[in-house]
Amino acid sequence: MSCEKMEGRILGYLNGRLNESERLEVEKHLASCAPCSVRVHEFRAVSGLLDELPVIEPSPEFDLRARARVAAEPVKESWWAWLRVSPRVAFAASMLLLAAVWMGYYQRPQQVQLPWNNPVEADAQMMQDLPVLEDHDVLSNFEPLKDLPGKADDDSDNVQQQQQQQQQQQM
Repeated sequence: MSCEKMEGRILGYLNGRLNESERLEVEKHLASCAPCSVRVHEFRAVSGLLDELPVIEPSPEFDLRARARVAAEPVKESWWAWLRVSPRVAFAASMLLLAAVWMGYYQRPQQVQLPWNNPVEADAQMMQDLPVLEDHDVLSNFEPLKDLPGKADDDSDNVQQQQQQQQQQQM
């Protein structure tokens, strides 16, 4: 046994609180270690001196005064106090929970039903539409088409023609 372990067991050894195997281990260490034997001897001496001191009995009023002082102390509220729930907060929380469950369960977006159910059909459909998609890409990036007058120009021509017709009718 090391001296550090021995230091933790000295009081148990002196009071007789160690079991038989621990007691034998401590006695074996004390037989071979002089510093620990001196330390145990010192503890026995101090314990003997304390046993010789008279026992002081508290006065009969001591208990009453101690209880009065404890009762006079302000009661500190524990930090668990915030967990106490008022009925209004509990009602509001339950209504919010109920609304969230209702919104989540009954207000789900409708799932889109695809015209095909299996991925093989989807791939076949995509392969059929591939030439159309390629033509769309070619036409959307075709430079000469960007130079053509757009719909806005056609609308302004129509407005001018309508104004001219109105002027002719007024004459």
